[in-house]
Amino acid sequence: MRNILVVISGPSGVGKGTIAKLIVERDENFALSVSCTTRAPREGETDGKDYFFITEKEFKKIRDRGGFLEYSEHFGNDYGTPRDFVTEKLGKNDLMLEIDVNGGLNVKKEFPQAVLIMVLPPSLEELKHRLETRNTETEEQIRLRMERIAYETSKKDLYDYAVVNDDLEKTVEKIREIIRKEKNKRI
Repeated sequence: MRNILVVISGPSGVGKGTIAKLIVERDENFALSVSCTTRAPREGETDGKDYFFITEKEFKKIRDRGGFLEYSEHFGNDYGTPRDFVTEKLGKNDLMLEIDVNGGLNVKKEFPQAVLIMVLPPSLEELKHRLETRNTETEEQIRLRMERIAYETSKKDLYDYAVVNDDLEKTVEKIREIIRKEKNKRI
């Protein structure tokens, strides 16, 4: 059985990071990809575990040599998935990427066998509440993130699956079932 590349995307605050971490914790063959970013670490984040925190100069150098599988700018910061990291991890494990919608679509171009799963909020009100209660963004940042939701969700039909995160445990199990189904197709 070949290893599988799964991309989890969705609007900010939808729970995709939590979902990805729970899936990786529950499946010993899964690894979680680590992206590079030029943003400062949030409280509790660790370099090399949550992100590779790098300077804009370092980011541009990697980008210019084709070192990112996908990259983008969000809310004034750059994010990118290191190509070598993905290739190395996929040689040993199933791999989960938690990236934005455009990044997911770019990964699909490079890895057509990748499984793209979009996580959707149960409602806009619930999503705004989640963003406000995690206390990591300013009111202006929350406003910008809310404005982006319509664009991101408009891409759901380009994804292989869309799952509403209205109950974390049920959502994790739905996505694990999707992964099992996709892995069985590859046997």
